[in-house]
Amino acid sequence: MYHKAYGIIETLAPLHVGASAGEETGNLNLIFRDQFTQTGIIPGSSIRGRFRADMRQQEDKWKAANKWYGHEAEADEEQKAEADKEQSKDRTTEALIKFEYASVVWLPVFCPGQPVVWVTCPRLLKRYKKITEKSGVVPTVEAGTALSTLRRPYLFFNLGFLKLKHDPKLSNWFPSNVDLENDKLVMVHDSDISMIHEMALYRQTRVALEKDQKKVENFFSVEALPEGCILIFPLALKKLKDSPQWQDFIQDAGFSSNQNVKSKELYFGGLESIGFGRTSVLVQKVQSAEDGKL
Repeated sequence: MYHKAYGIIETLAPLHVGASAGEETGNLNLIFRDQFTQTGIIPGSSIRGRFRADMRQQEDKWKAANKWYGHEAEADEEQKAEADKEQSKDRTTEALIKFEYASVVWLPVFCPGQPVVWVTCPRLLKRYKKITEKSGVVPTVEAGTALSTLRRPYLFFNLGFLKLKHDPKLSNWFPSNVDLENDKLVMVHDSDISMIHEMALYRQTRVALEKDQKKVENFFSVEALPEGCILIFPLALKKLKDSPQWQDFIQDAGFSSNQNVKSKELYFGGLESIGFGRTSVLVQKVQSAEDGKL
């Protein structure tokens, strides 16, 4: 059994989680993608690694990190000594906190005449509903058309016009704790989201110069999720007898508290030194019948 929670990630800068930079000429660093919608994801291992590394950087939190995330066999001299005492050099512990991958919920897309709209699809919202245990039925939409909070008949993307149907209830599916405009939302069919996703990605080409002269040696192309992207990932805290509580994890993780919502800025992925990966992360416990409150 587990205590369930979830995290909302808002990208504050382009976010690249995928292939690392290589030495090949014309190397394209692709992001990880969901196999069904072909939209960007952040693997659970990347989220766990960032949370764990951030906790370890805090003063006197090394032991707390080992408690929550488990520790590797013989991770340091102190653990080696403990392992020798227990006559088990390969002793490891199971993590109390569990992470799954983060998927896109709302993706910002530039449209001529309508600078930025946030786009989603039914499959992405169904995962959002399942993780948050939100009530209500996910809206449906036909291929080639879209639901929108915009009051206009059509929306122009780079690939052509998209017919819109006004639906003000679509804003109910936008995370309430995210400080972004929810009056520019668009929901497209599952078959259309991958094509729109490709239009929305941030792309950058960099060069590597030769050491002795200003001559290009290699080109490097990288893609990333754009600033303003909203993602969600589930969290689970293992239920054990006399196990630590959710509030203990929040305190050890260094999240600031605003009633039931805990927030923090974290960096994910690679290329942090050149301005990628900065995010704002909100974590919230799922409402459960057994405790009656968040």
